[in-house]
Amino acid sequence: MDIKKSITVAIMAFVSMAAFAAPEVTDVVAKQRYPWNGLVDITCTVSGISETDDAPEFVVAAVYSGRVYDTSQFWVVRNGTNSTDRTVHTNGMYHLVWDSKADFDKQICSNMVVRVNVVDLHFHDKVQLWEGGPYWATTNIGAEEPWEYGYYFWWGDTVGYKREGNAWVATDGSSSNFRFYDDPISKQTYNKIPATLQIEGWVVFQDGMYVLAPEHDAAQVQWGGGWRMPTEQEQEDLCSKCDWTWTTMNGVDGYVVRGRGDYAANSIFLPCAGRGDGTSLSYAGSCGYDWSSVPRSGYYDSRSWSLRFGSGYHSTYDYDYRCNGFSVRPVQGFTK
Repeated sequence: MDIKKSITVAIMAFVSMAAFAAPEVTDVVAKQRYPWNGLVDITCTVSGISETDDAPEFVVAAVYSGRVYDTSQFWVVRNGTNSTDRTVHTNGMYHLVWDSKADFDKQICSNMVVRVNVVDLHFHDKVQLWEGGPYWATTNIGAEEPWEYGYYFWWGDTVGYKREGNAWVATDGSSSNFRFYDDPISKQTYNKIPATLQIEGWVVFQDGMYVLAPEHDAAQVQWGGGWRMPTEQEQEDLCSKCDWTWTTMNGVDGYVVRGRGDYAANSIFLPCAGRGDGTSLSYAGSCGYDWSSVPRSGYYDSRSWSLRFGSGYHSTYDYDYRCNGFSVRPVQGFTK
C-alpha cells in the first residue's frame, strides 16, 4: 500500500471456539484508490462458511512499524453500495473499502500491511471503561467466565500454561512438568535489556516505547481480531480512571473495576489468579498479576511492567521477573 498504489497484504488465520467452522480468507488484494483521499480497495475470498454457522464478521487491521492497529472506518460493498453490515453469511468474493485517512489521518498509506480476518466478535466480550480508552476483555486468556483464572504466561510467551494436578502443562501439549522461573523455556526474555530484545525480535519500538512484537503478544496470537496486551500506561489508567471495589465473585476474590460518569454501567472483574512460580501456583485467591506488553528499561534487564492487586491495593509494578507466570487481560483498540 505505497505510492505505487499497491499494498503488501498478510493473511492471519484465526481459529475460533465459537459455533461456526473456522473460516479462511484468501486471495487478498489491496490497492490504494487515489493517493490524496486515503481510500483503499480490498478484495478477498472467504471459504469455510456453512449454512448452519453463526455469521462472523470482517475485521481489518493495519500493521505499521511492527505494531497492529485496529481499523474502524471500513465498509463492505454490497450490490455496489457501501454497507456498515460486516457480517459474512456465504462463501465467495468480497469487496471492502477502508478509509485510512479517517482512521489514522494518513492519506498515503505507505509501508503498511493490511490483515483481513473473519471472526466472531461476540465470542470475547469487551467493555470501554473511559472516554478514548481501549476496550477491555471481560475474561483472562484461557478463561470462559470472569472469575476463572485462565492461562499463565511468561513474558513473551504465546502458548500459555495451565494447572493439571500439581503440574504446569503447556496448552499446546508441547511441555509437561514445566517450571516457571528456573526453566530455560521461561527464561528466553530474562536478563536482556530492551535493545537486546529488539535485536532478537521480541519487541518493537513504537510511539517512544518498547512493546512486545505482534508475534510475541499472547493476546494477538491467542485471540486475533485486533486483541493485544495492554501497555503499562493503559494499566496505570485502569487504576486511576476507574473505581475499584474488592469483592467475591462465584467464590473467587478480586476486584470489580468500574468506569465513571457515562461509563459507570461498564465494569470488568479481575480475579486474584496468583502467579506461576517454579512448579507452584503462588498467591492464588489473594493476589493478581497481569502482564503488560512493556519491558522495564534501564538497569532492570530481567523485568517487565505488570498490574498487581490484592485486598487494599492495586497498582502498576516494574519489578516482576519475566520468567514468572502471570495472567493476560487483553484489550482491543488504542487509547486516543
